[in-house]
Amino acid sequence: MSRSIPQKFDSIFRTTTTTTKTPRVEDEERVKVERCSVNERCARVFTRISKKMPNPFVVLATAGYDHTIRFWEATRGVCYRTLQHQDSQVNKLEISPDKQILAAAGNPTIKIFEVNASNPSPILTHEGHQGNVTAIGFERDGRWMYSGSDDGTVKLWDARQGSRHTREYESRAAVTTVALHPNGAELLSGDANGNIRVWDLTMNACSCELVPEVGVAVRSVSVASDGSLVVAGNSTGTCYVWRLQKDAKTTAHFEPLHKLRAHPDEYVLKCLISPDVRSLATTSSDKTVKLWNLDGLGLERTLKGHSRWVWDCVFSVDAAYLVTASSDGSARLWDCSSGEAIRVYNGHHKAVVCCALNDSAVDAATG
Repeated sequence: MSRSIPQKFDSIFRTTTTTTKTPRVEDEERVKVERCSVNERCARVFTRISKKMPNPFVVLATAGYDHTIRFWEATRGVCYRTLQHQDSQVNKLEISPDKQILAAAGNPTIKIFEVNASNPSPILTHEGHQGNVTAIGFERDGRWMYSGSDDGTVKLWDARQGSRHTREYESRAAVTTVALHPNGAELLSGDANGNIRVWDLTMNACSCELVPEVGVAVRSVSVASDGSLVVAGNSTGTCYVWRLQKDAKTTAHFEPLHKLRAHPDEYVLKCLISPDVRSLATTSSDKTVKLWNLDGLGLERTLKGHSRWVWDCVFSVDAAYLVTASSDGSARLWDCSSGEAIRVYNGHHKAVVCCALNDSAVDAATG
């Protein structure tokens, strides 16, 4: 994909310290969100059929501060299963690549639930963090997991065993976000002090460190599926974009491409590069979601409808749709081409701060 290179951002390594407050979940009173009218496109959202797929083909889940995890029929907006998460609120959700298990990050544990079962209890619990678990994810084959926590650590876990972590990396500040590089050999973490670190899993050490804005918390990091770009969003509403060497085995050089004032004077709560590496989604405390064209970083459209902070988002595998989670107690399904919310998922009684979607094809050999 060819991209024009915008003006490089000023002062990648700034020397002045900026004090910012950490965003918190707003008033948790449930806000009634009007269900949008049925749109015929909604019926086509996730109707790709494959005999190789487990049931359900599309796994969509949301969670937050009401201590529940809800599974949804994506097209109808109906909740078909609710799991209790009594220990704490749920900070993050992640679905394994084979759609068999769901990981829920709480305070301070990670609980593993079966997706295609009636068992309401977790089948595994990962213990080891000493604070809120703020980031979780699976490696490509689902064999191991990674996590980050406000206890200042990044940890690796055996995804199928309830043992303690297999590795630990010290970030020296509360970890707010972790992303796995598509090479499978590096993790990128962001923290509350404004640091972005690359953890080389082969060397078992930090191989690179960036500080976009000293003292400004990095809220979210996203790595392109082809390894060509990294985007980081922070607590001043700014996104930093770097070019990486495509298909490289290690991330040794970050070439600055753009400093994007995505949500001025607000928090960027999530930034996410689409699977096709054409778009960037940013969610914010300004109650909006913005879609940006990665070829030049122009604003394509602003998604409006949530009435409170928008904490999380996830693209469908074809990048045609986006699911968002908000403090208004709802999740929404958006058509990225029109900017229309074609489904609202209501049912949570407090803030919804995370969502997970897996509508990808699963190989018969692995599924």
